Amino acid sequence: MFTITGTVAAAGKYLVTGMPVDTQSNTPLKLAFENNTAGTNLALCAGSDADFSAGQPGIRLSDSGGPGFKFLTIIDASALSGKIIYVLREVGTASSQFTLTVD
Repeated sequence: MFTITGTVAAAGKYLVTGMPVDTQSNTPLKLAFENNTAGTNLALCAGSDADFSAGQPGIRLSDSGGPGFKFLTIIDASALSGKIIYVLREVGTASSQFTLTVD
């Protein structure tokens, strides 16, 4: 298990993985996603480089509520193969901090 923290700044997007996920495993992957900034909503997404560049969700893995709400996503790891993981801001304009825990 590991935790990633980041900030979605003015551009409205944050790249979590630097290269596409490479797995053929059918192992369940547990993702806990939390937005730590009031007045904003974030989405945890997986998709192509083009999806990320265009600010499109590809696959929406999770949405966020306000601070204090952590949302769990359980997905087959192979469903993410070939995709990058990123965060998009959906509501608000302020820089938005988030926490992602992967198990």
